[in-house]
Amino acid sequence: MADHSLVLDLALTVRHDGHGGVADDLSGPEGLTAWVREHAAALDVDPDLRTDGFTADDDALAAVRALRAAVRALFARAVRPGPPSPADAQRLLPVETALELLNAAAAAVPTVPRLAWPEGAGPYAVHHGTGTPDTVTALRAALARAAVDFLAGPDRARLRVCHAPRCVRYFLKEHPRQEWCGPSCGNRARVARHQRRHRLHAEP
Repeated sequence: MADHSLVLDLALTVRHDGHGGVADDLSGPEGLTAWVREHAAALDVDPDLRTDGFTADDDALAAVRALRAAVRALFARAVRPGPPSPADAQRLLPVETALELLNAAAAAVPTVPRLAWPEGAGPYAVHHGTGTPDTVTALRAALARAAVDFLAGPDRARLRVCHAPRCVRYFLKEHPRQEWCGPSCGNRARVARHQRRHRLHAEP
């Protein structure tokens, strides 16, 4: 069962820093360590990821950040003909490069389908990795498969870029009139729109 929040949360580790710039929650191994531990329940891979035993190093950080760059490049393609997130506009990977990176990461851990059927819920397929890959390979594969499931699924059509001032987020549109990722961005956009109108009326 695809966990779309996982791939969205990975993309959103690039965010507005509150001062007009862009912050990266994965700017160091400690950031990736914290992120993986926070999302351990959604990462159906090595049990080490579900404990405080997982600690990222520079190689793990580089691998996950490269995968994130591919995801954000494909998100930018998904929202065409609209513009990509401002955080990506000057540094998007070529689509073919992004696809190759994503597919290679997903294929690094072969999977087999298994049926899950919880009491009181419907059945669904869970794809479990086979073999004994190292933790970073398993992590990248799990993230890549979540991205493949999302980009190949119906929710891709709801993916949008928030156009509020300074925001760099992607989000899933929940209702027809939704323009921003959240209420604070909506308020900021309305204030900016009001200020623009005020300036136009004030000009001689």
